Order: sequence, then structure tokens, then C-alpha cells
Amino acid sequence: MDDLRQKYLSAIADAADESALEDLRVTAVGKKGEVSLKMRELGRMTPEERQVAGPALNALKDEINSALAAKKSALEDAALDARLRDEWLDVTLPARQRPQGTIHPVSQVTEEVTAILADMGFAVAEGPQVETDWYNFDALNIPGHHPARTEMDTFYMHREEGDNRPPHVLRTHTSPVQIRSMQDAGAPIRIICPGRVYRADYDQTHTPMFHQVEGLAIDRDISMANLKWVLEEFFSAFFGTKVKTRFRASHFPFTEPSAEVDIQCSWEGGTVKVGEGDGWLEVLGSGMVHPKVLAAAGVDPNEWQGFAFGMGIDRMAMLKYGIPDLRAFFDSDLRWLRHYGFAALDQPTLHGGLVR
Repeated sequence: MDDLRQKYLSAIADAADESALEDLRVTAVGKKGEVSLKMRELGRMTPEERQVAGPALNALKDEINSALAAKKSALEDAALDARLRDEWLDVTLPARQRPQGTIHPVSQVTEEVTAILADMGFAVAEGPQVETDWYNFDALNIPGHHPARTEMDTFYMHREEGDNRPPHVLRTHTSPVQIRSMQDAGAPIRIICPGRVYRADYDQTHTPMFHQVEGLAIDRDISMANLKWVLEEFFSAFFGTKVKTRFRASHFPFTEPSAEVDIQCSWEGGTVKVGEGDGWLEVLGSGMVHPKVLAAAGVDPNEWQGFAFGMGIDRMAMLKYGIPDLRAFFDSDLRWLRHYGFAALDQPTLHGGLVR
């Protein structure tokens, strides 16, 4: 036993790694190890011999197991020290740069629309989001009994009892900007008015706050033919393919005649493909500016005429980029933003190309 003790304690002390240590464990105290075989011989001994050899063998086995455990712990500590030396980290270094953010689809499509229409000579005009009901309704030839003026559809600002000032609303469209622009600049004029608008509606394709862009062109000889050309050129540039349009007679208080505009599309697998197929999809409303609207803005309708159109930026983004639910635009879900967002430097230009 002294020879076995000396043999294995020396070998354990000299073991270079855990693999060699495991081999020693199997050779010494494994099922067929030398110490285990010695313990099997106890059955052939006399009771007196077993009383001496049994405790000695158990003590040897325990000593070898203790030596194995101590050596294993030492090897693990040495391996950890080596890793710490090799895989050091300077905590005083600057933090790792976080991934850059993305451009929201609404912002991207607003820039795309602006780039296309700016190339056609349209300037960008802006106005307040809280308007008087005169700018939002009366100046646009929307009568007092019109359903759009009810609190079911429009957000009215709170007024104290006895307040005689005109009521204010969260604008329901960007058309008031057209009135303000004509009051300031007169005619001729060619502008687009992108911005937030508010309506009391909420479902898969409607939200209480959304984004619109409206276009206005006033001159002495503008006609519906000019409107049709502008829209067809816009759709072809926006969708990157030749797009046919269809004008359907409609009614809006602020235009006469008025028309709903459909674009050619096909439906395949629940998705819309613009510019092909036999289907039609309504995308915007348009028409010739009503003479009463021109008069309200201080423009003589006997000398000037023009067209106007309006479309939802959010819906155009859904249509172009295959986004199924309008409500997701406003959920602030980072996973959604990373998926549908655009790189910060992907600025849409006509010479550089629009992202598709």
C-alpha cells in the first residue's frame, strides 16, 4: 500500500491537465483500478487480516480521491488565471457603440413625396395643428350641418363657459394650410402641405392621429388635365413603375368638380402589387378648387383657378412597403422600427433614387 500511495500521489502531483488527471483516477480508484482490485481481495483474507487491510485500503482510497480533487481545483484555478491574462478587458476604454437608430417609415415617405413633388415645382408649406373652425371648416366651404363638424369625428378644444372666442379644433386635414398660404402669398401658387392631422377614429386602417400631404396649384389656365398628369407622374415615380389611374366622380365641399383617384393593382396572396393586374385601389381625393374656397382665401375666382389633392402618408407607406396595420406606426415597438425603418443616410432623391 505504501508503494501504491507513493506511486499515485506523485503521479497526481505531476499531472499536467485534467485529462491526465482523469486517466489517473480511472487507473487508481476506478472499477478496475489498482486500489479497487486490492479491495476485492479482502474476501479471500481471514477476519484478522481484513480488520487490518480494510481500514488501510479505505484510507488509501480517500487519500487518493482527496489528492485528485485538490489537483483538479489547482488546475482549474491555473486555467482561469491563464484566461484572465489572455482575455483581459480595459474597463477605462469607451463603451461599445450602440446600433444606430432608423428613420421611421412616415418620415421616409414624407421625404419621398416631397422630393417628387418638389421636382414638379411644388414648395412645402406648414401651418398650426390647432386651428379655428373657420380655417378648418368655414373657409373650405364645409357647412355647419356637415357630419365632419360633429364631436363624433372632430376633436374640439375645451372652452370655458362664456368664452366668446371662435372654437378651436385639432385640424382634421392640412387644407387650412392652403387657405393661410393663399392669404399670405396670393396667386399664382403651387404648394404641398404635409403634416399631422387628427380625427376621432381607430381601427386597422384608421388612427386618431395620422399624416397627410395635400397639394394645391392655382394659376389662370390650370385644368383637370394638369391634375391628372401630376398624379400619374407622381405615382410612377413613387412606386417605381408606370401606374395607370382612374378618376371617379365624387363630392367634396372644397372642390368642384371632385374626383376619387384609383390606381391599377393586383391582389396576390393577400398582398397588393401596384402597376399591374386588373384591380383598382382608391388612394386619394382631388378636384378643382371651389370658387368659394378661393374667395375665402382672398383670391378672385373670376381670374384664378386650380386643383387640389390630398393623400394619407401613412397609407402610402403601408401600400409601398407592405405594412399591414396602421396602428403599428404608433406603437413605438423597436423590433417593428428595426424591421421597417430606414438607414439614417438613405435620403430619398430623384437623382439618387427612391428606396423601394
